[in-house]
Amino acid sequence: MSAANKFNSTRVKFDEGRLMQVLVAPIVSEKATMIAEKSNSVTFKVLQDATKFEIKAAVQLMFKVDVKAVAVVNIKGKTKRFGKSVGRRDNLRKAYVTLQPGQELNIGGESA
Repeated sequence: MSAANKFNSTRVKFDEGRLMQVLVAPIVSEKATMIAEKSNSVTFKVLQDATKFEIKAAVQLMFKVDVKAVAVVNIKGKTKRFGKSVGRRDNLRKAYVTLQPGQELNIGGESA
């Protein structure tokens, strides 16, 4: 992808219905909380085929905040056994969304 192509892709308008489905759920864990406190970022479970640009647009649309950066991690599902039967957990795609300084996103719902 050329630099000009990459630059123009940030201005693409996304389908609002698709953006509402991109963010599956927030991830609330010890690690996600530590990252949130340290680097002003929020962790989400996202669709397998979601792009960074879609994730950024979805967060800005749903939460009305300015996004600085998006990092995406793919996690392979573990194989689990229970007796003779073998199962497998689903693959997971996580997005670490870093917010601009001064922006805040409160997913937990607790008030100060």
